[in-house]
Amino acid sequence: MSEDDLYARYMAARTVHRGHRADCGRCTDTGRCPAGQTVFESFARLQDAYLNRQHQQRR
Repeated sequence: MSEDDLYARYMAARTVHRGHRADCGRCTDTGRCPAGQTVFESFARLQDAYLNRQHQQRR
């Protein structure tokens, strides 16, 4: 997976996560609906992967 592809997927997941949070009446800072949890986990996984890659490249 190229860095650009990872970044694009990370930003797309961020957009989906923010959109869901804006539209969902059940999701809060401390709790998420089942769909919101799935969206958040996807975003968090991609964020971790992107940030880890950035950290490794700076070594």
